[in-house]
Amino acid sequence: MDTCRTPANASKCSGNTMECFMVLSTQAQKISIGILCGLFGTMCVFENSLVLYLIFSSPGIRKKPSYLFIGSLALADILASIIFVCSFVNFHVFNEAGFSKEVFLLQLGGVNTSFSASLSSLLLTALDRYISISRPSEYKLLMTRKRAWTALAVLWVTCATIACLPLLGWNCCVLDSACSELFPFVDDNYLSGWICFVVVLLGCIVYAYAHVLWRARQHVAYMEKHQAQAGKQNTRMRMDVMLAKTLVMVLAVLMLCWSPVLGLMIYSIFGRLSDHLRKVFAFCSTLCLLNSMVNPIIYALRSKELFSSLRRVFSHFRRQLKAAEESPEAESTHKSSVIET
Repeated sequence: MDTCRTPANASKCSGNTMECFMVLSTQAQKISIGILCGLFGTMCVFENSLVLYLIFSSPGIRKKPSYLFIGSLALADILASIIFVCSFVNFHVFNEAGFSKEVFLLQLGGVNTSFSASLSSLLLTALDRYISISRPSEYKLLMTRKRAWTALAVLWVTCATIACLPLLGWNCCVLDSACSELFPFVDDNYLSGWICFVVVLLGCIVYAYAHVLWRARQHVAYMEKHQAQAGKQNTRMRMDVMLAKTLVMVLAVLMLCWSPVLGLMIYSIFGRLSDHLRKVFAFCSTLCLLNSMVNPIIYALRSKELFSSLRRVFSHFRRQLKAAEESPEAESTHKSSVIET
């Protein structure tokens, strides 16, 4: 078993072993975590898979950069749910600590990559809305599909690189530095850097949406004043305002779900966490899954294009189901008539 410098609050542990971070002490706590992860994770994978299907099964939708970014967000949430649930439940519920430091850091890197990519995809979506509303006449020239795919490639490579730094050597075992109180083998300085990265992303998103909301209010006032003359331009503005409001709702949910986790991470750097707070952190971590689960619901309720595509899929499914139910009856009727003849 790999050992490193003991966390400041882990006085009961003989070293920085995996058991020091298994904070769920009762069976009720483990069952609760297992149920939350199972429920949120399953719903998240199903909903985001449906979003991906709706986007890439519709030629008109998948050509738009806005929905490429939303597809990236859905993909990141799917990966985050699968990796997070498997590793989190295996560690905290089943108390599996037989894997090596490298395997654990690889799992942690996968979780960090997915959640970072989720947040970064939301930033790209915010920037897309920013350009669409602030420079509508130049939007199609500035935001092309090629540039959208390039931005997504840079996004995923950057997130993966940052998340894999502990595996590549920036960990407290290799550096013989102070370890985090929340994550095994993670260096406090790396955790501080990752938190700064997330805070910068959130700050950029908030700035972009502040401008989007300001321009959206101008668009609403313009539509009310020139309702008769605007025509198609009003329709496009209304869609931009609707999508902007949708993504603001996504951002609000993101902040609500991530604030407790980030707050405890920051507190762990500057102070000492009690066992109770470490248990609270374990439960708050499941809020990240809740965020990934709620995002597709907001898309379905707010995006008319995705909602229309969803209705077409359900209508097609109902027709196929009805045809399958009627087919045996028709075949039975045909056989009966043959016998009677």
